[in-house]
Amino acid sequence: MKLLETVASVASIVACVTGASRPKQLVPFVYESIPLGQITPNGWLLAEMQTEADGLAGHLYDFYQYVKDAKWLGGTQEYSGLNEAFPYWLNGLVPLAYTLDDERLKGQVHDAMDYLFEHMVQPDGWIGFEEGGYRLIWARTLIFFAWTNLVDANSTYEKPVVDAMYSFNTLMNSMLKNKGTGVVPQKDGVLDDGYYFWFLSRVAEMIVSLQWLYEKHPRDGEMSKLWENMEMLHKFGYKWEDWFAESSYAFGDLYDLPERVTDDNFQFLHGVNVGEGLKAPAVIRRYTHNDSLIQTTRDGVQWSMKYHGAPSGTIYADEREDGINPYYGAETCTAVEVMFSNSYNFQALGESFYGDGSELAAFNALPGAMTGDWWAHVYMSQANQPYSKNLSTTPFYNTNSVGQTYGLEPNYPCCTVNHPQGLPKFVQAAFVKKGSNGLVHALLSPATVITDVAGGKTSVECRTNYPFDDELQYNIQTDKAFDFYVRVPTWALNSSLTSQSGSSSTLDSSTGLRKISVAAGNSSLTFSVGTQVRTEPRANDTVAVYRGQLLYALEIGVDVTSAPPKNYYNLTTYPASYAPPQAVDYTMLNTTEWNVAIDPSTIVYHPASDPRASLPTPIFAPGKPPMYMTVKACLIDWPLFMGSVPGWPIAKEQRKCLGDTFDAKLVPYGSAKLRMSELPTIDLV
Repeated sequence: MKLLETVASVASIVACVTGASRPKQLVPFVYESIPLGQITPNGWLLAEMQTEADGLAGHLYDFYQYVKDAKWLGGTQEYSGLNEAFPYWLNGLVPLAYTLDDERLKGQVHDAMDYLFEHMVQPDGWIGFEEGGYRLIWARTLIFFAWTNLVDANSTYEKPVVDAMYSFNTLMNSMLKNKGTGVVPQKDGVLDDGYYFWFLSRVAEMIVSLQWLYEKHPRDGEMSKLWENMEMLHKFGYKWEDWFAESSYAFGDLYDLPERVTDDNFQFLHGVNVGEGLKAPAVIRRYTHNDSLIQTTRDGVQWSMKYHGAPSGTIYADEREDGINPYYGAETCTAVEVMFSNSYNFQALGESFYGDGSELAAFNALPGAMTGDWWAHVYMSQANQPYSKNLSTTPFYNTNSVGQTYGLEPNYPCCTVNHPQGLPKFVQAAFVKKGSNGLVHALLSPATVITDVAGGKTSVECRTNYPFDDELQYNIQTDKAFDFYVRVPTWALNSSLTSQSGSSSTLDSSTGLRKISVAAGNSSLTFSVGTQVRTEPRANDTVAVYRGQLLYALEIGVDVTSAPPKNYYNLTTYPASYAPPQAVDYTMLNTTEWNVAIDPSTIVYHPASDPRASLPTPIFAPGKPPMYMTVKACLIDWPLFMGSVPGWPIAKEQRKCLGDTFDAKLVPYGSAKLRMSELPTIDLV
């Protein structure tokens, strides 16, 4: 529907929603989430998150202009009229601080929260400030994500947060009834088709928090307004269920489908919007009770990965979805949104492949976008990225020529402030509850949960090197007997879950869960998952190489230089005193050839000498993973795209070795800051 048509139908929309009959309950989640702070990482994942906290994420509050001097904190800085920089930061820092129980980071959160409540909660319910005649709901959505997490972790904030959310909900109700103000872009009551349109495709993000309020903190006399706002947000916003349909979706490269690229559907093509939109149908289903949205959600995720997905688990969009050419970019923001949407979908709908998707992006796309010390990130990750420098010509749809370099803000600053949410929200979703008597290890990783199950206190500690190893050990202490489940990845050849006493488990093929009954007291379990090297076909006779959830990439020699960070807008260098010395911009040049073809039939996996030994930390720093692969390979002719990056390799029937064959080394993608991960195939034996 066109924007003007949307506004024209406001009267009928409001009449519809105010008179509609409403179900008394939201559709329940298949699996219940566990409050922030009750799940903590251990092992390699703890080390990785501590590195994140010691890196850029944990220091933005100290120096970064869009956080330290944000308008939300009484300063003057913001990178756009969306006023989203500080809210993005808060959305990520709350779960990072409380998952790690880090007093320094919690202090940052509490200082920011105290300022917000003292200065930014307005008498009429508005949260924040206004600029240029706009009241935009979008940034408040991110504040709400942070607030709902904070309330679950720290009851001190329950009353002020819940009071503020209800006051804002009342104000939002009147705004939405006034021509969709806050969603439909308007200035001083006049329709504005300009820059401030982003919330149209992101309304489900606000609905998530309204549903939290509806279920966890109901108030007499307020519930109908919450429900009404869910309906109006959906009515005014763009509808992902209409895009994820056979008649609408872009099944292919957007450069080949110009009819799919219009002003009216661009919001469905923007990568971060897509990452968020993957869960939108599942969110809408909760209040509409429309079970057709189960298939819509499934289609949306699977189509996005098939037609626009990167092998690392994120979505190619630079910044627009295009296709699956390996020189397209994938925004770092998109990776963390894909992780969150997939974990939400698993909880809401219960299908195992959503958990696969969240793990794949967490173990590949996100670390592959960060330097090992978490002080720098790329704006655009490429599956085939053999150098990271100022390119002669940008190959991207809408990104500058340094977008695939690692730095403080190599392009738009949104990823600088948004990347911190990825790992903590992943850990937060690692365990979920099933009914009143069940606990599920949903996102496989080294983590510990302490929570109430079956009416008693339960502690489950998972010690594992997964996904670098195939075995997970559980130490359990529980007051009450309960059922324990482990999600089996869809790629697993086989799996087993056994207790120390020899008791075995059962596999429910419909849910992909292994179940075992756990008696009160102490017990130990072992989960083993059958893993082997596998290749997945990519376009133009290339393959991606996996072992379990880890993508492997050609190891490329690198020459690294660094320089003080530059401002994204004009690429001028910040003053020397602006950032800590760890915050630098990098240039990475290859010292070995990248134009390599492999014979997949010759791949050999080389495990760590002791698969159960503690892994080096941080594990995704270059050269740290002790496991690797070798494969027979040779150099081939491989032209550049636009003279700047590897394009499509020549057709398979034309591939000829330019020299002798050799053994190429493949390493985990997340540790390979320069890499080739969509590799052309050639017969060498």
